[in-house]
Amino acid sequence: MGLLTIGAFAKASRLSPKALRLYDELGLLTPARVDPVTGYRLYAPEQLEQARLVAWLRRLGMPLARIQHVCSLDAGPAGQEVRAFWAQVEADTAARRDLATFLIDHLSRKDPTMPPNAKSLAIRYAALSDTGLVRESNQDTAYAGPRLLAVADGCGSRGGPAGAAAIGALKHLETGSLPAGNLLNVLEDVVEQARQAVHNVAGSGSPAEGTGTTLTAMLWTGSQLVLVHIGDSRVYLLREGELFQITHDHTLVQSMVDEGRLSPEEAASHPQRSLLVRALGQGADTTPDMRLHDAQRDDRYLLCSDGLSTVVPTQGIRQVLTGIGEPEQAVRELIALANASGGPDNISCVVADVVEQQR
Repeated sequence: MGLLTIGAFAKASRLSPKALRLYDELGLLTPARVDPVTGYRLYAPEQLEQARLVAWLRRLGMPLARIQHVCSLDAGPAGQEVRAFWAQVEADTAARRDLATFLIDHLSRKDPTMPPNAKSLAIRYAALSDTGLVRESNQDTAYAGPRLLAVADGCGSRGGPAGAAAIGALKHLETGSLPAGNLLNVLEDVVEQARQAVHNVAGSGSPAEGTGTTLTAMLWTGSQLVLVHIGDSRVYLLREGELFQITHDHTLVQSMVDEGRLSPEEAASHPQRSLLVRALGQGADTTPDMRLHDAQRDDRYLLCSDGLSTVVPTQGIRQVLTGIGEPEQAVRELIALANASGGPDNISCVVADVVEQQR
């Protein structure tokens, strides 16, 4: 078979002549020959496979620059690149879905702080932080109050003050009113205040020190817990005896698991398992996950730093949360378990129970 005209090639590849001219200009799909007299682009039949790949990748929504990179790779690495791109698309979609769910739930309630006919609920809570058995100082901060639950895990030379400053920026929520129609804006404002507080702490040191912090917080509205999450501290929910992790780790290793490049078992021992892709700090991605959780009586929430979750198996955490009634005793037992496993990092825990409010 001889060379194909641009029209014939466009029909065979399911790309328009206009798209083919653009891909030629970008160097993505160069014609086999250009007629010197007419300027017509002519394509070889063996170029159809690459053209169809380009068409399929465009249907996925992949940017042209990334398509060019994929087309330059061998089949195996190209497949890995497509998998990584799609994992990012799914992550972005999930983030937008969470925001949409937040907005739908928020807007469907006249007053999200007290839905009609709801029983009056409250939280009973305790917080504790421990240096562990290896670190010389504690860069974690744990806080629990009538409205605010929070854990921050600092990093860098001033990580401890950074974490404390991030949580300190949220504490005004304990006493201020929560506007029913403006909850999302309130959350965006407090994240910005926490970001600025960490920046102020980091500003007193050099950028090379890498000062920053995770921030995982829950705000009690009277019927719901509103989650704000940046980093790899975690929130678990114990409901009817089942334990659920309701946060997603913002780490490089977790992103590799999401992309299918690592198994969860490989991630657990990966040397870069603590490398964050989101945090509050200089030059970091500070985009938070934000969600609303409808509270039920007898729910139990655990907020913890990775000093607990990386050394104590999920089953061990569940046993403590189901077997110990008082939050104060539960946080002490969880920290004791982490230290019994070597205590290689600082450990912070907040336990909060949803209870019927005493009248």
